[in-house]
Amino acid sequence: MRVLQLIDSLEAGGAERIAVTFANALSSHIEDSCLCVTRNEGILRSKVSHEVSYLFLNKKSTLDLSALFRLRKFVKQHKVDIVHAHTTSYFFATLLKIISPGIKLIWHEHHGKRVFTNRSKNKALYLCSFFFKKIITVNEDLQEWCKQHLATKKVVYLPNFVDQTLFSSEQEERKKQIVCLANLRVPKDHLNLLRAFKKVHGEFPDWELRLIGKDFEDSYSGELKEFVSEHGLKRSVFFEGAKDDIERSLQEARIGVLASESEGLPIALLEYGLARLAVVATNVGYCEKVISTFGKTVASKNSEALANALLFYIKNKENRILDADAFHKHIISNYSLKKVLPLLIEHYKDSSH
Repeated sequence: MRVLQLIDSLEAGGAERIAVTFANALSSHIEDSCLCVTRNEGILRSKVSHEVSYLFLNKKSTLDLSALFRLRKFVKQHKVDIVHAHTTSYFFATLLKIISPGIKLIWHEHHGKRVFTNRSKNKALYLCSFFFKKIITVNEDLQEWCKQHLATKKVVYLPNFVDQTLFSSEQEERKKQIVCLANLRVPKDHLNLLRAFKKVHGEFPDWELRLIGKDFEDSYSGELKEFVSEHGLKRSVFFEGAKDDIERSLQEARIGVLASESEGLPIALLEYGLARLAVVATNVGYCEKVISTFGKTVASKNSEALANALLFYIKNKENRILDADAFHKHIISNYSLKKVLPLLIEHYKDSSH
C-alpha cells in the first residue's frame, strides 16, 4: 500500500498536525508513506520524518497546472494508490484524480463549522465529492452532514488522536498558568477568553494566560491586543505565536482552555489531556464528548461561565489534579495514535478495491 497525505500548508493547525502524524506513523506500516504540501511550508516541516517521501509544490494559484503535473509525476514515481486529502486540499486532489483516474481519493474533513452550512454554500465541494471514494470526518455531526449534502457513498467517523510518545512522562513543577492552544482566528473566540481572564485576574493577579498559536497580525489579532492593553493585562497575558515545542509549554501549565464558537474535534483538547492539564472548554463540536466528566464545558460566548469554570480549578487544587489525571487516562484509552492508526489502515484497505 502506498499512500499520499495531501495538505495545503504545514502551519501549526490541527489538520496539519494530523496529516504529518499520519505520514510519519504510516512509514513503518506500509510500503511508501508520502506527504505533499501544496501552498506553504511552515513550522511543522521539521516534524516530518526522513522516512516519509516528501514534496513541496509551492502552488501559486488554485489552477496552477505546473504544480498539478509535478504532483502527478510524484504520484506516478512513488506508485501512489491512495491520496488522503485534508480539508481545503480536496479541490486540487480532485484535479489530480481527473488526470490520474487510477488513484483512490479519500477526503478528510476536520472543520466543525461546516455543519452550519448547506449544499448551496459548498457547490465546489459537492461537485468534487463525486470523485471521492470515501470521506473521513472528525465527528459524527460532520459525518451526518456529509451523508446528507455530498455525493460520496461511504462516509465514516474517525476520531482525532494524539501521539503519546511526544509528551514526557516526567512530572515537572507546574506554574500558575492557563494555556490556550489555538491559532488567532475568529472561530477560536479569544476575546471571549480574554473577558473571562479579566475576571480571573481580578481575583488571582499572579496567574498568567498564555496564548499559543499563529498570529496573522490582522484586525482580529489587533482587537485582542487592544483589549489586553486597555484592561492592564500586558504583564499577565502573553501572545507566544506558533511554536514547535508545544508539549513542553503545555506541561508547564496547570489549566488548558478553549473558548471557541465552533469546533470539530480539537487536537488541542487531546494534547491538554496528554499534558495532564485540567480542561475547560466551550460546549461546541465534540468538546463535551471528548471531555466527558473529566473537565468542565460551558456555553460558547459566555465569558462569565468560562471565568467561573477557570476559577473553580484555580481555587480547588485537589479537583484540578484529580480531573487532570482522569482526563489523561481517558485520552490515552480513547484518542491515542495506537488506537486510531489500525482503524485508518482498515479504511485504506476498504478503499483500495
